[in-house]
Amino acid sequence: MPCYRIHHLKDHLRQSFRQAPHVSGAAVVKPRDYMPGDSIEARSPYAAYFELKSAERPIELGDLLESESGDLRIFKFVGFEEARWVLPESKPPGSGEAAAILAQVE
Repeated sequence: MPCYRIHHLKDHLRQSFRQAPHVSGAAVVKPRDYMPGDSIEARSPYAAYFELKSAERPIELGDLLESESGDLRIFKFVGFEEARWVLPESKPPGSGEAAAILAQVE
């Protein structure tokens, strides 16, 4: 049976998630907007949802389920849909140093 890791959307972002329009395609989510939670063994994301429905911390709108294979599903009004992590672009090494040197020269 697959194991899913739960990622809970931070509370201060829930209202804006509820008000956001539904878009098709994979949702792009930022790791900084989520808190890691427990794991659950279930046959599907829907089975996990129903198993946790009456738990102390149920799956709520905006929460994510991540399978062992890295498949990410976000819980929306219409059910679980595909999602993917977006990571910030890393700055080239030394770019901050170059800007500081240029500022001193000018």
